[in-house]
Amino acid sequence: HNGFIKRSPVSSYRRQARGGRGVTAAITRDDDFIEHMFIASTHQYMLIFMDSGRCYWLKVFEIPEAARMARGRSIANLLEKKPEENINAFLNIQQFDESRYVLMVTESGLVKKTRLSEYSNPRRSGIMAIGLKSADRLIDVKLTDGTQDAVVGTQDGLAIRFHESQVRPMGRTALGVRGIHLNKGDKVIGMVVLRHGKTTILVATEHGYGKRTPMQEYRATGRAGKGVITVRKTEKIGKMIAIKETLETDDIVMVTTKGIVIRQHVKDVNLLGRDTQGVRLIRLEEGDTVADVAVVPAEEEEEAEVVS
Repeated sequence: HNGFIKRSPVSSYRRQARGGRGVTAAITRDDDFIEHMFIASTHQYMLIFMDSGRCYWLKVFEIPEAARMARGRSIANLLEKKPEENINAFLNIQQFDESRYVLMVTESGLVKKTRLSEYSNPRRSGIMAIGLKSADRLIDVKLTDGTQDAVVGTQDGLAIRFHESQVRPMGRTALGVRGIHLNKGDKVIGMVVLRHGKTTILVATEHGYGKRTPMQEYRATGRAGKGVITVRKTEKIGKMIAIKETLETDDIVMVTTKGIVIRQHVKDVNLLGRDTQGVRLIRLEEGDTVADVAVVPAEEEEEAEVVS
């Protein structure tokens, strides 16, 4: 939260059974907590997207490697970001393919698609990725191949699925179009771009609950609808904070605001219908909440790094 970053080998986080207590991922000060975590290879580039709609470019190997419990280094020493900007999304890029797209979603439910090649010439001071209205924030960013479906999730536990062809390619400064119509007080928390194959949608809540649901239960509709229930929100499980696409062979890594991390097999997470609460994925200490969830594909485990 205070702007420190590091990378550590995924192998430093051993798997645990579902519902365990996890291990410490970093020692944080009382006024700091871990906000984001993602999986990357040192051979890749990172496109780092701010809530302001700006994008910065960084090579993964330039992020300092540190031990699991180390705090890391200030990201202000690596990027020329503005003090008021907060990191909200990341893309791991091997090459800037002309046939691929960057799909974005904002907190208010707008979506936008831009060709990946438009990000191939970075500036150290960043470039504009999306135009935003004053009260809106960029929430999530995904890579697509032009033929995929997207699922947008909200903190009230709703989700909408639509084909990306319903969003025409736009320039980097465009505002975007309506992706989901939100109820009063609701906000977008994330987006999934579906791969082709046997996958499930995994959701997690702030109080450590989660589940997997078959992709087929999310019927494709037109964009700008209200969506369907993807998790039954209650006071016990809290708001939905993450929505991910997973395969049976994947692992998930959860991180809490107090720096506790737990890693577990996706197949150990119960397969349940959309209109359910889910099961406990991590046992939290009093006052702790889940901050983020990352997916570790099985084939990437050997060289993957956890960046937080």
